[in-house]
Amino acid sequence: MIGYIKGNLLTADNGVVILENNGIGYEITCSASVYNKLLTDKKGEVYTYLAVREDGVSLYGFESLEEKGMFLKLISVSGVGPKMGITVLSNMNLKDLAIKIATSDVKGLSSVKGLGKKTAERIILELREKITADGEAVETSTKQPTETLDGTSEDAIIALMSLGFTKAECVQAVKDAKNNGAETIEQIIAYSIKHIK
Repeated sequence: MIGYIKGNLLTADNGVVILENNGIGYEITCSASVYNKLLTDKKGEVYTYLAVREDGVSLYGFESLEEKGMFLKLISVSGVGPKMGITVLSNMNLKDLAIKIATSDVKGLSSVKGLGKKTAERIILELREKITADGEAVETSTKQPTETLDGTSEDAIIALMSLGFTKAECVQAVKDAKNNGAETIEQIIAYSIKHIK
């Protein structure tokens, strides 16, 4: 499994790069964020996913482990292949994607070219469920009996967890964000991402 490549940019065309490392050129289909970074710097590092299918083997590249994690979540959804996964990530940043999933924004998600309404609904349904299931054990052990979270806080926690943070980190970050005046889900997530790392 090839999980990471660092090297010099040899060619770049329409989201696909050839990255040279130790005399070998790797053809990688990249998300927009890492593609633009490589175009600017002419070299760089890419976290990769190797997709093996009947019709061939393809490498997909990402700027960060969080972006790769979101890609893996997307392609776990029935009907979403690697090409669609990379298209979704290239059309919106991780924060916006997480917000759309957390707030069940089918219209916003299906604005991605080639992503239909039914597939967008499936992504939201399956990823929200997965994220909630991942956090259930932590939630029951850390939640105070008297404490209740409003809908905005819960949506923000789900969105942050989809970016790879733990439930405990997310709950604390959301509390801190609200204590510092954040009200909307966008404000809460923006504050949390800044202060959670």
